[in-house]
Amino acid sequence: MSNDTPASRTIGPDDPLPQVKNVILVMSGKGGVGKSTTATNLALALKRQGFRVGLLDADIYGPSIPTMLGVSGRPVSTDGKTIEPLERFGVRLMSIGFLLEDPKQAVIWRGPMLHGALQQFLKDVSWGELDFLVLDLPPGTGDVTLTLSQRIGVSGAVIVTTPQAVATDDVYKSVSMCEKVNIPILGVVENMSFFIDTAGVRHELFGKGGGQAIADFAKAPLLGKIPIDQRVRECGDKGIPLVQAEPEGPTALVFADIAEKLVKVVFDKAESGDDDGPVIDRSGGPGGKKRLNVVK
Repeated sequence: MSNDTPASRTIGPDDPLPQVKNVILVMSGKGGVGKSTTATNLALALKRQGFRVGLLDADIYGPSIPTMLGVSGRPVSTDGKTIEPLERFGVRLMSIGFLLEDPKQAVIWRGPMLHGALQQFLKDVSWGELDFLVLDLPPGTGDVTLTLSQRIGVSGAVIVTTPQAVATDDVYKSVSMCEKVNIPILGVVENMSFFIDTAGVRHELFGKGGGQAIADFAKAPLLGKIPIDQRVRECGDKGIPLVQAEPEGPTALVFADIAEKLVKVVFDKAESGDDDGPVIDRSGGPGGKKRLNVVK
């Protein structure tokens, strides 16, 4: 399947990921809605469908991927020029968490250092040939999203929200930012959508309709509704995400269905030849000289 995977993004001559066919941003604008859980299980669901997949933890200040995938090793360089990503369940991985001496250590960086770290994770990591690189973005609409929009051609974003207004109020801003920096919205995922008790009664603890409202605002499909499931948390804490631990379980099948719908959206976008819109100026400003900060 992977050999026939079309690229849904424009890969320019200075793109740092020339061998990656599709770059998917998992973002929200709101913290605590389950972006890392969604990104991790989505990446594993894509892998189980036969695709070559990488997962980049772009949340420099709060990396979650090492814990959620049970990885604590340190990346190495075999040629002194590029970094070899770690791998778990067949998915290639990179996170700032792999580089910290103490996992409880705080990363206290200003914007330029964060920008430099992202540049290295994109350009200096030997990702190899991938069908999908999934990026787990931090909350907010700041430096990380802006840097990515300026440096790489992305296939688009998957927006994660929970149903209640306190979440959607911030998520609308994320959709708006994507529109302003020309990142297509591929779809919306509503997390913590409902809870089914032992008697089979469905409870919408955080209200309902938030995911559909975001999808309508973004003019994108609602890819799925993920229920509140204790096993999602337990498996993530153990380092074996639900899609890997219980692939035939009801919630894992929801993630699998979301992945299938996302693939269809991405493939349709590639086959239709949709233009990525206006070209973003990556020249570095009036002087025309690019200035990239590198982590020392």
